[in-house]
Amino acid sequence: MTSRSNIQISKYAPSIFQGKIAFAAPRQFSLTIEHPAERIAFRVLAGALLLLGLTYLYFVSATVLNVVARRQASVQSTKLATDVSLLESQYFAASEDVKPENAGELGLVPVAHTAYVYRPGNAAAASVAPTRHNEI
Repeated sequence: MTSRSNIQISKYAPSIFQGKIAFAAPRQFSLTIEHPAERIAFRVLAGALLLLGLTYLYFVSATVLNVVARRQASVQSTKLATDVSLLESQYFAASEDVKPENAGELGLVPVAHTAYVYRPGNAAAASVAPTRHNEI
């Protein structure tokens, strides 16, 4: 009997260009093997995408509502400006009736014994005592 290590299948020596068949799985990255954190990462990314989508919808709807409110405010301010101009015209029409000749009929009298009051502002009320530059 011969030993197993001495058995030769072919009389030809293998070429250096021939590879050998490796039946063990290579220790490299493969897309066919699921990583343990892949499901968690997928759920986190799906949640982030959902959150971003909802945020986008919120900001778009808020923008549309702001545009609508701005247009309504513009219409309202135009209406108020029209009302103010009508009141101004009524005021000027009524003020033409007030003359020195008919002021007594309206209860207006000349001012007598006029007294004026002077009240200094905050700058004059500040103390003159010296203070340090960093003191309040």
